[in-house]
Amino acid sequence: MTPQPTPADAFGETPFDETPFDDTLFHEDGALDARWTTADAESDDRVSQELEDRAALRRVAGLRTDLEDITEVEYRALRLERVVLVGVWTNGTLADAENSLKELAALAETAGSEVLDGIMQRRDRPDKATYIGSGKAKELRDIVLETGADTVVVDGELSPGQLRQLEEVVKVKVIDRTWLILDIFAQHAKSREGKAQVELAQMTYMLPRLRGWGESLSRQGGGAGGSGGGIGTRGPGETKIETDRRRIRARKSKLANEIAAMSTAREVKRQERTRHSIPSVAIAGYTNAGKSSILNKLTGAGVLVENALFATLDPTVRRAETADGRLYTLTDTVGFVRHLPHQLVEAFRSTLEEVGESDLVLHIVDGSDAHPEAQLSAVRAVFAEIGSERITEIVVVNKADLANPEVVARLVRSENAIAVSAKTGAGMDELLAVIADRIPRPQVALRVLLPYDRGDLVSKIHELGEVRSTEHTADGTLLEVVVHKDVAAQLAEYVVPA
Repeated sequence: MTPQPTPADAFGETPFDETPFDDTLFHEDGALDARWTTADAESDDRVSQELEDRAALRRVAGLRTDLEDITEVEYRALRLERVVLVGVWTNGTLADAENSLKELAALAETAGSEVLDGIMQRRDRPDKATYIGSGKAKELRDIVLETGADTVVVDGELSPGQLRQLEEVVKVKVIDRTWLILDIFAQHAKSREGKAQVELAQMTYMLPRLRGWGESLSRQGGGAGGSGGGIGTRGPGETKIETDRRRIRARKSKLANEIAAMSTAREVKRQERTRHSIPSVAIAGYTNAGKSSILNKLTGAGVLVENALFATLDPTVRRAETADGRLYTLTDTVGFVRHLPHQLVEAFRSTLEEVGESDLVLHIVDGSDAHPEAQLSAVRAVFAEIGSERITEIVVVNKADLANPEVVARLVRSENAIAVSAKTGAGMDELLAVIADRIPRPQVALRVLLPYDRGDLVSKIHELGEVRSTEHTADGTLLEVVVHKDVAAQLAEYVVPA
């Protein structure tokens, strides 16, 4: 059966999508504008209306998941959770708050759920007890009953107390934005390292939020009066929740050691590339901006490409070369998102080091997004957290074929960006030329005479350096080259005067 649309007036209020919210009375920080005073009766009315708006839950239009046909409805009704989204607007503009909730809807659908409704409340700060306040939590309970939802997803990170108290009111499962993103990562992780990193992040998040009911709080038997434990076992024993916490801590320690061992192997590979002076180019950016598509277009890597958030998590390194034959590597990294959970940044730090250790970063932004500048800011915040903000950056505006030309022109002008389309191939030649110009060049100029049996050195020069002239003589191959210092050391015995 096709899900019934949610009534517009769920609890006696005007639908949010039919009555535009007027936020002109408030500054960006939420403070009331000084122009509106109690001396003006008309202003009083407007302020009263604004206060009512601030205290109300309002629906955000366009969040409900659209199911196309009855087959899809029947299939997804069996497979998907039915969720209601809740956001609290504390600062910024109304458009920013709505965009954040729409992104949460995309995350929820990626995780495998059907979005039934999305509501938002204007507050100075989230409520310490239930995030949205006890009264609004009861109204949210009415919406949950009305829509038949089995999960509430909150656009923010809930404290353990907020999570517990909100669940007690709405009587269904409550998760926050952080846990939703962790769940998506758990679904999409494929490699052993990726799975270990996600599990570590989940356990770090879960540990302070463990709760116990019934037998979870019972204690293990200790003492001789029934347990038969004998001498040394008498006492209150250990509760099950304490046992769970101890096991999680032990598992976290084991995972951290495994990840450290795996990151060592990654570091060895990175050092090998550094030893041979092969420049590294990292592809980073917002999730679903088209990083893997660009990697495939530039190198033919064959990496999974899907129109979904966090479709690829495991870094992929591919070899590429400039038009003049210089080698470099391209690394596809995990995508970022607004408010990327700190637990993920810490768990994926060894992977994100690919960005910090690179010589050049291609910062991919989705030109067709409603707010591409917000994507740039979110990604740069993660760069700062992992210490990569000083790496040379090239902003690449992808999906230029779908984007508003004015938006693309604005980004190209303000960020000195390059507009491309991974789908059509437009702008790729310009991007390759800029990469070739920005990656480090060899610094040592030499004139060498290589015997004909040292073809290995000739090949290395062509791969890692620049050959300016070649002459075949009776004694060997005479080359004028520009190479890196380590290659120059290997050629020292064959150097001839100019």
